[in-house]
Amino acid sequence: MKKNKKYSLRRYKIPIRVRQALWGVFFISPWLVGFMTFKGGPIFSAIYFGFTRYDAMSHPVWLGLQNYKEILVDPLFWKSVYNTVYFVFFNVAFKMLFSLVLALLVNSKIRGISIFRTTFYLPMVVPVVATSILWNWILHPEFGVVNYLLNLLNLPDIKWIVTERWSKPSIVLVSLWRLGETMVIFLAGLQSIPEQVYEAAKIDGANAWTVLLRITIPLLTPTILFNLVISVIRAFQVFSFAYIITRGGPLNSSLFYMLYVFRQAFKYFNLGYASALAVILFTLLVLFTFVLMKSSRRWVYYEAE
Repeated sequence: MKKNKKYSLRRYKIPIRVRQALWGVFFISPWLVGFMTFKGGPIFSAIYFGFTRYDAMSHPVWLGLQNYKEILVDPLFWKSVYNTVYFVFFNVAFKMLFSLVLALLVNSKIRGISIFRTTFYLPMVVPVVATSILWNWILHPEFGVVNYLLNLLNLPDIKWIVTERWSKPSIVLVSLWRLGETMVIFLAGLQSIPEQVYEAAKIDGANAWTVLLRITIPLLTPTILFNLVISVIRAFQVFSFAYIITRGGPLNSSLFYMLYVFRQAFKYFNLGYASALAVILFTLLVLFTFVLMKSSRRWVYYEAE
């Protein structure tokens, strides 16, 4: 009797790299199905609805590029872009700086240092809504804690969340309270730097400032790149703080991009217009990430290289 032939990928002489790729796709197929269902599906739907007039109550009507033409002449669109870019610049700059400084401070082998690490990370555990309500009380211009402390120092009050001048800085300040996650990632990057490098620098007589600039920062550039990309993407999607604390006011001074998308979608039920706005933001973030990753070849140092 003839032996049963084994049906496998090897029988068809498929290259090993292709076989490995097929097995890889097989094992991640549950994730791929979930991604296409809960991520890819909404993305493609938003792209389609961006070319239509859709209010969720009736069938979408094809408009072509009409939504995008209206966006270009929409003053609130440009206002939201300005507010968001303002927030992204200051939030990311201060967040990266303060997170790195905190990571350097808690990267010490002293008794009780874990208490400080936990304390700095603790705000990340607090829900965003609770954080917003808390800071709304702290920054209140009449009975807020901050203005009370300023009065004790004989300094004038600051109208934190009720004036155009201070509304965006207030949201930036509130957002910086939640920098524990970025700090932890920096701390992990610092602890991955080999101790032998620091020992060699110490033997050569390098001071702390030289070690920081010539050893720590260059070896930390992959972590800096990761935190920079994640921080920028999250900053462009700022929503909760402005929605709860200022409601986009006063006079749209804190109307950020995602808050404007939310208004168009769920206040005015202009889902086609909101989808077009979301597609623009998605495209800008993809382009920014691509440019940043390309430019990283010039300033990111990998130890394996």
